[in-house]
Amino acid sequence: MEIPVYLFTGFLESGKTKFIQEMMSDERFNEGEKTLLLVFEEGEEEYRPEFFASDNVHIEIIEDIDDITSDTLTMLAKKHKIKRVIVEYNGMLEVSKFFDLLPDDWVMAQILMIADSNTFFNYNTNMRQLTFDKMQASEAVIFNRFDDKKDKNEFHKIVRAAGRRIEILYEYLDGHVEPDNIPDPLPYDLNARIVEIKDEDYAEFYRDLVEDGKKYEGKILSFKGIVAVDKTLPKKTIVVGRHIMTCCEADIFYGAFVCTYTQTIDLKKRDWVKIIAKIRFGKHEVYEGEGPIFEAISIEKTQKPEQELATFN
Repeated sequence: MEIPVYLFTGFLESGKTKFIQEMMSDERFNEGEKTLLLVFEEGEEEYRPEFFASDNVHIEIIEDIDDITSDTLTMLAKKHKIKRVIVEYNGMLEVSKFFDLLPDDWVMAQILMIADSNTFFNYNTNMRQLTFDKMQASEAVIFNRFDDKKDKNEFHKIVRAAGRRIEILYEYLDGHVEPDNIPDPLPYDLNARIVEIKDEDYAEFYRDLVEDGKKYEGKILSFKGIVAVDKTLPKKTIVVGRHIMTCCEADIFYGAFVCTYTQTIDLKKRDWVKIIAKIRFGKHEVYEGEGPIFEAISIEKTQKPEQELATFN
């Protein structure tokens, strides 16, 4: 039987313990099923199990993640005969480190990031990679200790750089919660006859196509990219895209797609090209499954853009 895992991320003193305490004290969530609460980080606030809605919550303190293995977690699950897992994660650890420990029958049910709105910008400036890692992995980011003096737009922009589908919530000092309703229009017109992807918008385009690709089916787009060629690819098939920095230099990657063409053109690795192509979705070995295939209407060599590295504005 699969065991659902609820993972709460955020930095020290961000409010994770308080959030989980209130959740486990709520009869609507804690109806009595046996729960394992894994605590990877202890702050000033401590859990008060006597106020939990059920006494079937078993707390295990993890002092060092390097001492934990998948077998250790399986042993804890059997020891307490648990039906679900709640995790208060250490803010100084990347989320993937916990993913690597998951037993085969543990399944991620939800990932939330709890952030103190008073310290969030400081962490984002000084620990950008760790902040981005938590946002990108989360279904929602909850900014607590919020007030009307703060500008939601500034929080919104930082989260949106990590993903367009991340829900953003603001919890005010009086306890009420407001959803983020700031619109996120694309920086290009998806209904244009030819959708022009400007150099500075490639990162946004790449992420949106990956996250919500079907709306691009049949669209004709124009953009610049770097060519990658491989002898294993079919004839007149290339991979084309841009190097994208999502957070910092450590996470630069080549965000690219398969492109087929019919015209005669000598393309070499790292050539810059301007492409006009129609998008369809289909299976391809590059994707190891289905993905967007750019059917080129025209390809021409071009000069590299002023800023070679694509970033999120």
